Amino acid sequence: MSFTRESAAELAKTDLAKRLNTDVGDVKVVDIDDKDFPDMSLGAAVDGEMSAQMISSGWLIKLAANAESYEYRADKYQLRAVGFKGENYVVK
Repeated sequence: MSFTRESAAELAKTDLAKRLNTDVGDVKVVDIDDKDFPDMSLGAAVDGEMSAQMISSGWLIKLAANAESYEYRADKYQLRAVGFKGENYVVK
């Protein structure tokens, strides 16, 4: 599967709604910015993960739900939740 910025944002909304046990309609996209990340894990490696140290272009996706802010990072190959309850997650 190859992501676009829109499809990555939609999957991020769906993932966050599941993590928060809320309706996807309660999750709002605040902003999506083009971003160059420092490595192939989009600067959001999961515990024990090794990634190639090369610039990876993608999107920084900012979401809001339940009066809280959340961050996801994506490129055309992957989507990651960043700092959710102190951990990073590979969504897809």
